[in-house]
Amino acid sequence: MISRRGLVTKTLAGAVLAAILGSSFAAQASETIKIGEINSYTRLPAFTEPYKKGWELAVEQINNNGGVLGKKLEVISRDDAGKPGNAVKIAEELVSKEKVALLAGTFFSHIGLAVTDYAKQKKVLFIASEPLSDAIVWSKGNDYTFRLRPSTYMQSAMLAKEAAKLPAKKWATVAPNYAYGKDAVAAFKSVLKELKPDVEFVEEQWPALFKIDAGATVRALEAAKPDAIYNVTFGGDLAKFVREGSIRGLFEGREVASLLTGEPEYLDPLKAEAPEGWIVTGYPRDFIKDKVHSDYVAAYEAKFSELPKTGSLVGYNTILTIAAAIEKAGSTDRDKLLAAMKDLTFDSPSGSVKYRAIDHQSTMGAWVGRTAVKDGKGIMVDWFYADGNDYLPGPEKTKMLRAAQ
Repeated sequence: MISRRGLVTKTLAGAVLAAILGSSFAAQASETIKIGEINSYTRLPAFTEPYKKGWELAVEQINNNGGVLGKKLEVISRDDAGKPGNAVKIAEELVSKEKVALLAGTFFSHIGLAVTDYAKQKKVLFIASEPLSDAIVWSKGNDYTFRLRPSTYMQSAMLAKEAAKLPAKKWATVAPNYAYGKDAVAAFKSVLKELKPDVEFVEEQWPALFKIDAGATVRALEAAKPDAIYNVTFGGDLAKFVREGSIRGLFEGREVASLLTGEPEYLDPLKAEAPEGWIVTGYPRDFIKDKVHSDYVAAYEAKFSELPKTGSLVGYNTILTIAAAIEKAGSTDRDKLLAAMKDLTFDSPSGSVKYRAIDHQSTMGAWVGRTAVKDGKGIMVDWFYADGNDYLPGPEKTKMLRAAQ
């Protein structure tokens, strides 16, 4: 395992060695390691801007402590405007013109999948920081793509495990009609059915992404008379769904399991309108007392005058991933980096993270708890940290899921 403290010690030693060996080594050490970063900054700033701040903080900290292998990290960042074609074009420019050592980033699943395919075709290492689609590491997985954030399957399994403890038997679902939403519903159904075979799903709603007709969606769900609801909407769609559902009494007497809703990006904007008692995955950053996490929060707040969000943590861990991989490889050579990424382990503010060699999925987890409203804002209560490794399929099932690659 490569700890951040170990990384700092080694890079500082590299700086000392440069002084001892003279100007030729120093000149080499002054070169930067270029990282190509792509994300939908203008399309979804509520999530991607905190993510950018997270990776900026990590780059600053690493470079201030001597860099990696005696070289500073340089992130060349581009905005894909939420369009897969743009992302692929940018990826090509970063690789061919900027000569980056690897690619990282993306948020939307369809864009992550487009860059995943590019990485396969061009044989370039790609760290998929944020996209959640299971296909990125399973059905569309390849030798060159690794994913950091806990996947749709992992977070859906976390919620399904809690949902199985409820008396509810009739479930309805609502999810955006694209890869992420479809994966989330399929995973939740599969895991919940395994844990509680007598459940049934009586209604599905598939609003277009960011175009939800909240009134029609709520009416359809209410008409099905479910015992509980599984929600996958986020952003503006979530706000509209919560508001309309509250007005019409949809949530009264019903349990709701809701993917990502406990993340500050989505919970904070709801303010006093935040739902109460929903089972959610999220990030209760205000209440985590672990020292490593507390130090990270303090550094982030000192730099940006605000608390980190989930995206901030993902961005920060993206750079820690890259630094640890380069340190382990001892080089930016592609093949050495690819070998280093398999079973790569590093310490982070969210605990130890490992990239499974079998499917290139990291074990970064998420927090699971209930929503509540305190002092006019939404918070998570009764939460626990769900280690990602506990919610991933075993070797045999994983091999089947990656069989198509």
